[in-house]
Parts: sequence; structure tokens; C-alpha cells
Amino acid sequence: MEERRPDEAPIDDPLMKEDSKLKKERSIVFSFNSPVVLVLTIVSLAVVLLNLIPALDMPELLGARRTTFSDPMQYIRMFTSAFVHTGMAQYAGFFMLILAIGPMVEEKYGSVRLVILILITSFVTGVISILFFPGADTVGASGIIFMLILMASFTNLKLKKFPLTVLLVIILYLGNEIMNDLFKAENVSNVSYIIGGAAGAAFGMLVFAKKMKTD
Repeated sequence: MEERRPDEAPIDDPLMKEDSKLKKERSIVFSFNSPVVLVLTIVSLAVVLLNLIPALDMPELLGARRTTFSDPMQYIRMFTSAFVHTGMAQYAGFFMLILAIGPMVEEKYGSVRLVILILITSFVTGVISILFFPGADTVGASGIIFMLILMASFTNLKLKKFPLTVLLVIILYLGNEIMNDLFKAENVSNVSYIIGGAAGAAFGMLVFAKKMKTD
């Protein structure tokens, strides 16, 4: 039988277990904490990189625009337009906000609800673009950004009370974007913000009311 030296710690030494536990706690682990937001970010980045290829025009391929009502791609592009951006600068500006706000909204309301909100925002924006701006390609996640801001604000909504933060967001964010786009020939981006904000506000309040009843 092999004898253990006096200075050798036993295998089941509590100190060794505690030290091993501390090392694990100190180690950094990357987590896929917000799957919907991360997938949206990665797919949109891929589209931006594909748009760098001269033979590909992603706004033309995936941007929401009117063709013919028998064209199935017209309806698909209503949803894909949110993944398309005019360049890396627009992409970075949009997704700095999405990555900052989106995970909080997804954690609060759940991934499924967030997907539904994104799809509704994209679809309604696409419909408005096709009906009222037939000659323009609607691209970008601007509507989704405003929807996320409103959803984040509604997390602190109290019954029969309208948060001042929501009012400030509407005045500062939406107002600023409308002022920046006043002299554009096509105000598609303005419609995107307005429709996205309205969809986010409406569904945010519906989700919140449901959660209030279950809490």
C-alpha cells in the first residue's frame, strides 16, 4: 500500500476544492446571451460585406420596394429590408444602439416576442414603402431601433402612468431623425421610424399589460 507524504494534500482537501472553484469563477466565459439580437447583428453584417462585392447590389436584391403583386420576392423583401444597410458606417451606427438596448428588451419580453415585434415592424414598414414610396428601396433597421427604445422604456411603465423617458425619446430621437430627413426627396426613413415606433409602442403595451395580469 502506497503511503502519502505528510506534506501532500489529500485529494478531497476542502481547500483545494475551494481554490478550484475560485479559479472557475474568475475565468471568462462568453455566452450567447441574446440570440435574436446577435443573429440580427451577424446576418446584417454578412449582408453589408456581401454588398462590397461589385456584382452584388444588396439594397436592390433585398430592399423593400414595389414590383408587381404577383412577385413573391416583393413580400419577402418586406422582411429582409431590415438586414440591409447602405454601408459599414450606417451599420455600425445602427447596431451600436441595437446591441446596447436589444439584450435588455429580449431578456425582459423573451426571444419569441422580440422576433414577432421585429417581423411586424419590418412588415408594416415594407407595406408603407410599397404603397406610398413605390420608387424607393427601403433598407435599414431604423424602425427596429426606435421600437427597441420604446420597448426598453416601457419596462418601467406603471399602471395609468406614462413614463417621462418615453416622451423624451419620442421628442429627441424621432424628432431629430425627422429634422435630418426633411430635405430628402423620399422620406422613407421617416416612415420607418414612425411605423417602427408605433408598432413597438402598441405591442410593448400589450405585452406589458399581459405580464401585469400574470405577475
